[in-house]
Amino acid sequence: MKLHIMGRRLLNSILPVLLAFVIGAIVIVAIGENPLETYAILFEKSLLTPRGFFTTLHYASPLILTGLAIAVTFKANIYNMGVEGSMLLGAFFSGIAGAYLPDTLNPIAMQSICLMVGVVCGVLFALVPALLKAYLHVDEMVVTLMLNYALSKVLEFLSTGVFRDLSSGYVSTPVIHENAMFGRIAGLRITPFFFIAIVGFVVMLVVMKRSKLGYEIDAMGKNAEFAEATGMRVNRKIILLMVISGVLSGLAGAGWMMSEKFHYTLDFSGSPGLGWDGMLVSLLGGHSPVGVIIAAVLYAALKTGADNINMYSSVPKEIVSVVQALIILFLAAKFIDERLGLRRQVSEWLAARKAVSGEEA
Repeated sequence: MKLHIMGRRLLNSILPVLLAFVIGAIVIVAIGENPLETYAILFEKSLLTPRGFFTTLHYASPLILTGLAIAVTFKANIYNMGVEGSMLLGAFFSGIAGAYLPDTLNPIAMQSICLMVGVVCGVLFALVPALLKAYLHVDEMVVTLMLNYALSKVLEFLSTGVFRDLSSGYVSTPVIHENAMFGRIAGLRITPFFFIAIVGFVVMLVVMKRSKLGYEIDAMGKNAEFAEATGMRVNRKIILLMVISGVLSGLAGAGWMMSEKFHYTLDFSGSPGLGWDGMLVSLLGGHSPVGVIIAAVLYAALKTGADNINMYSSVPKEIVSVVQALIILFLAAKFIDERLGLRRQVSEWLAARKAVSGEEA
């Protein structure tokens, strides 16, 4: 029975990806190219060469953390959509710390302070919806979505005014000091940030799979009311899980600032954003830590391989955006079904109709 459930979950995770690649292949055939050759270039250059593989791991680093930040709440049926906000706030103020602290600080001290600032900011952002959810039963999905928008405007104001780098030709904060930056390892794209993300993965793997809290997360996800009736203090657990999510998100933002961006710009997170990409990674990985890290590497491989498709074939790199969009579409349908139980409702409705038809006959 357990193997059957695991197999079904694996299929649910793999199917959206397979469908997206199949439809992408149809598009590639329609423009007169070979989809097998195109996909071979995509994965060979992003996963099967040392430089491409380490570049993929670099881009996967923030996705691992934001994916885990989503997974730890979604697993408990807490729909925290504020991971993007926590990540951006952590990134912004870790960048401010890295730029304005004295550059005479020891690199380890400077980097530790920047990471800590990012974590604290991520937690503070997550605490607002956590307290509203725990004690006032406010829908956390609505609150976090609205807070994301409000925060983006606040950070836009700060980066175009108070903290703007006037020497820059575009809107940005000052570049962080060199001793706040994570250096590349052996000339490759990968930095110590990747190993920080791996530590986060190991900790969350233990928490979710080998701890009492992990059991409580599963219990809340299955039936929060029953968990409360058995003596579990659900309100406290909601706050704790949102805090953990904030820690992971803030760490993702600070690490990405220190290893890739080095200053805050209005497009710091990219499109749709590292927090939203983390949600897709979590959904694709079935809200499991192991699934999240596999999905993060796969998703990063698409980003790494896109430019190679343009260089080594006649297929435009936008085909990768098409595949990513299709994955988003299928995962969004999966999320809506999980949230609203549409398949269950349709099955119940069909069963009721069949029963009525049987009685009339």
